[in-house]
Amino acid sequence: MSHIYYQRQKDSLKKAWSCPSQFKEKETQRKYKEIWDGRTDFITEAIENDGYVFEGDIYNYLDGVITQLVRANPRLIAQKPFLMIDRSTSVNAYASGNNMIAVNIGLLAFVKTREELALVLAHELAHNIMMHPENGMKNRAEWLTSDEYKQSLNAVLDSKYERLTRLKKVFEGYSFDRSRHQRYHEGDADSLALILLKNSHIAIDPSFFLRLDSADIQYRQPLKKNVKDYFAAYHLNVEESWMVKRTKGLSAKNYSFNTSTTGLADSLKTHPDCQERYDKTKSQQSANSAFTPVPTPLRDKSMKMMIWSIYCNGNMTACLYRVLLEKDKGNTDPWYDFMFNNVMSGLYYADKKLSRFNAITVKPKEYISKNYYELETMFEQMPRQKLEEFHNTLQQAAFWSSMTPPEQGFKSLMSTLLTDSDDSDKQKAAKAFTTNYPRSLYCEFATPFSKK
Repeated sequence: MSHIYYQRQKDSLKKAWSCPSQFKEKETQRKYKEIWDGRTDFITEAIENDGYVFEGDIYNYLDGVITQLVRANPRLIAQKPFLMIDRSTSVNAYASGNNMIAVNIGLLAFVKTREELALVLAHELAHNIMMHPENGMKNRAEWLTSDEYKQSLNAVLDSKYERLTRLKKVFEGYSFDRSRHQRYHEGDADSLALILLKNSHIAIDPSFFLRLDSADIQYRQPLKKNVKDYFAAYHLNVEESWMVKRTKGLSAKNYSFNTSTTGLADSLKTHPDCQERYDKTKSQQSANSAFTPVPTPLRDKSMKMMIWSIYCNGNMTACLYRVLLEKDKGNTDPWYDFMFNNVMSGLYYADKKLSRFNAITVKPKEYISKNYYELETMFEQMPRQKLEEFHNTLQQAAFWSSMTPPEQGFKSLMSTLLTDSDDSDKQKAAKAFTTNYPRSLYCEFATPFSKK
């Protein structure tokens, strides 16, 4: 967890990231410092709140690619950047300026080759080389203290209609965002990234931009079997009626699900159209290059970390759907059975806390498949006694014999959390887990309970 591993780096960031004096006008300099410090606070608070993760093998793999890029481009990159692994499931990476870049765990689970990863890393390095984050903060400070901005704000406040919409337009781009750059900067970063890759003798694969086009609509991918068939494999009987809306009104109206992505926003929404990016870079395709697959163990770790992150964020539907998609790929790792169990236990726990709807986390129909909608509806409508029955059945499943001590310990912890015992017993169980398995990924779930 980042609050442990990056503690030293967090403590030094505020010292290292002192705001420079850029403007003679005091008001503009104050606003610039406010935005600058806001970026620093954003990163340090994310570290403290475990917004970043550390996994040695994954970090070393990323660091190896970055090292190759840095050594081959000494005139452009004076020193290796500070690298972080963001726990976000979004297929993205970002440059924050001051020679720092972060890679989302969602991207690591998505890329197939070292060259795809290198293209993204080179793109983010290019943002830092061209000082896009720093210049963006300067531009925002100038805009927010300009007469034009003040006049625009006063005009909105004096108006009678659509104040909120107009205010959003006026304030657009004010705060630090860990993924947003000016759209026209993206083309510049792509161009410089190609130079960095060529200097590093890393093959260029522009077709990656086409894969990115569907990166954020993974939940539109249909399952290979009916939803109830996956449950039947664990001797759990799902009733068809649970997957059909019983209410009346617009929410229950029939919807035509399809797999077309036409009309949907591109996966990396701050970037130009993915097809456009491909068209501009396809001439740079490396001829007769053999691309290097990301090692299977690293992809497996990334996928597990991403699914675990979804679970810890409390999104049970998305978590289980990712598990089912892995099973569709023929993945027989019993860890995914473990997570199947955790989802049902988590949903049961949420129901006992009267927060089942929050745990389901309904997604817009445009971004999900019919199977996802059925699973979502099932979680909403299955009776509580069935949740308890499913939980109890899974506790006796055969896959537990393949589980390691941390998984067995997590099973015991969840059993305690689901009992009607008082909070002190639950706190003791959580503390016992974190004490027995201090390096386990599952401490991320247990730690909050140990402090209650």
